[in-house]
Amino acid sequence: MIRFSKFRAAAAFRRFHRATEGNVTVEFVIIVPLMFIILASSIEMGLITVRQTFLDRALDLTVRDIRLGTGADWQHDQIRDKICERSILINNCSTDLKLEMTQLDPYAPITMPETPDCIDSAVEVDPVVKFVNGDSNELMFLRACQSFNPVFPHIGLGADLVKDGDGRVNVLASSIFVQEPK
Repeated sequence: MIRFSKFRAAAAFRRFHRATEGNVTVEFVIIVPLMFIILASSIEMGLITVRQTFLDRALDLTVRDIRLGTGADWQHDQIRDKICERSILINNCSTDLKLEMTQLDPYAPITMPETPDCIDSAVEVDPVVKFVNGDSNELMFLRACQSFNPVFPHIGLGADLVKDGDGRVNVLASSIFVQEPK
């Protein structure tokens, strides 16, 4: 009796092994999730690149206005609003964009903190610090940090990005310039 059941099991396994039904399903189950992860990562990287490009361009145009605007005393909110006008993809610009501007000594080593002071919406918001207006012929450093939610936070590239306490990603743009004389 035992031999007979082993024979039937072996025959059933041979039939299953020779069968061609369902071959495509196995390939589909293996390949489609990988293709979806690659597609999601490509979309995420494209959107991050577009955000970075718009922020860089808006910061460069605003720094040009600051540099050439002789006699104007630029304040934090004015600079932030100018950057927001020129950058299309910053949603909630007044809350998602943080600036820091400091005066640098051209004859000393640059000592800017490596980690920027970005907005972390999970923590209580800090007041505007590290924002010093420069006088004429002073070397200035301006850094903008935009915080945003990734499109696919748990898939592919979105899962590997460095996030703050609220799951937001930071994009940075910086510029060093000398203010024109008045």
